[in-house]
Amino acid sequence: MQNRVLTGEVVNKVGETVLICGWIERVRSHGKIAFFDIRDRGGVLQVVAATPETVVSTEALSVQSVVKITGTVKERAERYVNPNIPLGKVEIELTQPVEIISKAEEMPFDMGGTELNLQLPTLLDFRALSLRHQQIAPIFKVQETVIDAFRKALKARDFTEFQAPVIIPQTAEGGSEVFEVKYFEHKAYLAQSPQFYKQILVGVFERVFAVNKTLRAEPSVTTRHLTEVTTLDAEFGFINSWEDVMEMAQYTITEILKAVEDQQKDVLDLYKTTIPKVGNPIPRVKLREAQEIIAQRTGKPISNEPDLSPEDEKEICKWATDEKNSDLVFVTHYPVSKRPFYTFEDPEDPGYTLSFDLIGRGTEWLTGGQRINDYEKLVTAAKGRGIDLEKSELYLQAFRYGMPPEGGFSFGSERIVMHILGLANVREASLFPRDMERIDERLSILAQKK
Repeated sequence: MQNRVLTGEVVNKVGETVLICGWIERVRSHGKIAFFDIRDRGGVLQVVAATPETVVSTEALSVQSVVKITGTVKERAERYVNPNIPLGKVEIELTQPVEIISKAEEMPFDMGGTELNLQLPTLLDFRALSLRHQQIAPIFKVQETVIDAFRKALKARDFTEFQAPVIIPQTAEGGSEVFEVKYFEHKAYLAQSPQFYKQILVGVFERVFAVNKTLRAEPSVTTRHLTEVTTLDAEFGFINSWEDVMEMAQYTITEILKAVEDQQKDVLDLYKTTIPKVGNPIPRVKLREAQEIIAQRTGKPISNEPDLSPEDEKEICKWATDEKNSDLVFVTHYPVSKRPFYTFEDPEDPGYTLSFDLIGRGTEWLTGGQRINDYEKLVTAAKGRGIDLEKSELYLQAFRYGMPPEGGFSFGSERIVMHILGLANVREASLFPRDMERIDERLSILAQKK
């Protein structure tokens, strides 16, 4: 039996007869000759049927059918070369009729074009199909590169990867934005963050990171929020100051963006975008300074809010681009009341924390900072936020028995991908997005079915 060849391998097999298996992308019939595109994990390749027998076999083809073809690899005539696709210089001429392995039903929309012009609800309603499109699938090759580069960057700095539990006895951040679950005869929650476990493991491995699913029961019907997110978390000990954490975050995002630029140039070109410019160093401004800058640039009164609004985040990014030649900016020193109980207060600026957000292309990408490592101070801060100390005993053990100065940060991978590619909605950067309106199917539709 002939071995299968991937489409991406045929450029080195001109003149050879090959067997290829994949999905039909488009079919174009011209009477005595027919063309179709076949897709596999190696790419998309044009196939030609030029004999009566092979042309007849293409008549039964439907888009997205799975087929097996046998043919000869040929170089395209110069006038037919397509410079816009990787395999545009070669094609397959069928030597045998097409064999249909699995016939696809009629498409609910056009899958043959280079762009998939669908409204977001339709794009997600048919997610199993839309993900196959040559414009959509590459988004998740970029996400893979982002996650892989995050891992490689931190492993190069001697971090150890771990997997955090998703069912927890108490939330790390407090508040009501959590999912309560019935755990046998007990109450438990779905994790908002692997924060407690990151900090515990600093006492074991000193430097740790995790790639985790985290869940937040917060209003998520916006273009920038999801209920379920793939977060990239890091935590490390023996820091000299909170700025060590910011520098590690800058190193990590720089490595991530370099990897995407090096490995996903075709996708960047497809989306007509470029990697964000990264200042060296990334500019840093305190929240209050950022609010003053925004007021000066917009003519609006200085905001006394404890956080930046979405419009403020866009404006401070414009400032960083205009004044510092950086598409990223660190905003630091958020109020103690705005940050989780374990965040370290700045002794030189009481009421404000040694914490930061990384804002990129108008949206928060990362949150981080120095943590409280003193057991008594941590307990006092936890009590002040209504944290149940009994349910936090495992977490507090790590500090009762010695914890070095430490800190960490957490990226939202979907937001990074969204803003690298210039996507309009973060759901486009999630394979199977969850929000208030959808768990695969729209919740309104599920309700009607009951």
